[in-house]
Amino acid sequence: MFSSASWAHHVDSMRPTANYSAACAKTTTFCQTDNSVLTYFSEGSLNSTSKGVITNVLSTQFEPTDLTVRWEAPPSYTGSAETDVIYQVNPTPLPRGVSGWTFCDDPISSTRCDQHYVVFYSDFWAQTITCHETGHAVGLTHGQQASPALSNTDPSLACMVAAGSNSLGLGAHNRSEINGAY
Repeated sequence: MFSSASWAHHVDSMRPTANYSAACAKTTTFCQTDNSVLTYFSEGSLNSTSKGVITNVLSTQFEPTDLTVRWEAPPSYTGSAETDVIYQVNPTPLPRGVSGWTFCDDPISSTRCDQHYVVFYSDFWAQTITCHETGHAVGLTHGQQASPALSNTDPSLACMVAAGSNSLGLGAHNRSEINGAY
């Protein structure tokens, strides 16, 4: 029998999985970013405190993985080397009750995206939401989309659990999934 920690190691939660293989599509899905250099930009709709949260999460959670994280200013919104993740506040496209949403703006294959948008409902959110939504931008899934499927509240998912997580970081399983993909 596997312990919770060893069991998580055998779970595929990096898109695509056997339980989530929808083709990368504009505005409807999240995908893997296009390479291991993760560039990002925080738009003016975010206040300085929010921009600091984003920078902190990227440097403490994603930089220690095999990703190389770089702030990019000015951002590139077009072409073959678009900024990988654009963060913004824009409550308009979000479903009711959703604090953050990640979607691909420029799919380049069935699994990869040249540019994701991470959209927050407001300028007040937790560090966990930044970790969760950025996790989607690099391809991490929810528990039910993993293979084999997990509960969306399984602690091995760390910040990728469903809303209400108290986990501030990626966790060992998510870091391993990122390193395996990039």
